[in-house]
Amino acid sequence: MADADIHKSLLDSLSGGICAIDRDRVITYWNKTTETLTGHKNSDTMGKCCRDDILMYVDEQGRGVCENECMATGTMNDGSPRSMEVYAHHKKGYRVPVLVRILPLKNIDGQIIGAIEELHDNSSKLEYVRKIEELEKCALLDSLTGLVKRRGLEMNLRTMFDIMHRYGWSYGVFLVDIDGLKRVNDLYGSEIGDAVIKMVSKTILHSVRASDMVGRWGGEEFMVIAMNVAENHLYTIANKIRVLNEQSGFFVGSDAIRVTVSVSATVAQSKDTVDSLLKRINHLMHQAKSSGKNCVSV
Repeated sequence: MADADIHKSLLDSLSGGICAIDRDRVITYWNKTTETLTGHKNSDTMGKCCRDDILMYVDEQGRGVCENECMATGTMNDGSPRSMEVYAHHKKGYRVPVLVRILPLKNIDGQIIGAIEELHDNSSKLEYVRKIEELEKCALLDSLTGLVKRRGLEMNLRTMFDIMHRYGWSYGVFLVDIDGLKRVNDLYGSEIGDAVIKMVSKTILHSVRASDMVGRWGGEEFMVIAMNVAENHLYTIANKIRVLNEQSGFFVGSDAIRVTVSVSATVAQSKDTVDSLLKRINHLMHQAKSSGKNCVSV
């Protein structure tokens, strides 16, 4: 086996993603883990500029990370490593939380000829897998998204009130509604509509903590139940869900399929019942929709 093949085999076996670029930010290497993490194959990316709608890093506010000061360019200019928690764009449209570390790539003379990007999955998969295994036993999972169904969310809400009354813990509840899904179904068919639902569900799941409960409340509605969330945290969390969905999307032919979401949020009160809490959060959703959609109402 040639040295180059040995090196490629070693890089492909790493648990972290590896992407190499040259001084012009053209991708020169893309290992198997990066393929798994992003959905983009080596053949899709080699020879393309990393700016060409591939990873499209954004921060948790939905702001493009690469638009102003590119981390890789900074490292190639001064030789200093950089790292940042970002959300990468998966080929299927949803956002993936990634820890990116940039290192300078040097030749044998010590000259910087490019950069290496290390990509590590930043989601808490083990906790999520454990929750999924528990829910599968109860047949409470939605077959399209893999999220807990409405019945499971209702059970969790009742449990939430028991814990809240016993220990005084605070809970935030978020309702997320896809804007304009009917238009997508009318233009492209229900299969693409289902792909949008799955994209939004994954983006929501990656927008919140592994300990938060995420479920499908209805056809195009989702709910997040989050423990230890105070009222002054509601907007930040809800807006993060909104902006990351706004920055998600995929292509059908040459058409970009993008949707926005409206988010309502409230904190459960000691005097609440499940019915009163649901009535309040639905009223807030109506306000968000009436404000022009792609809005947050808390």
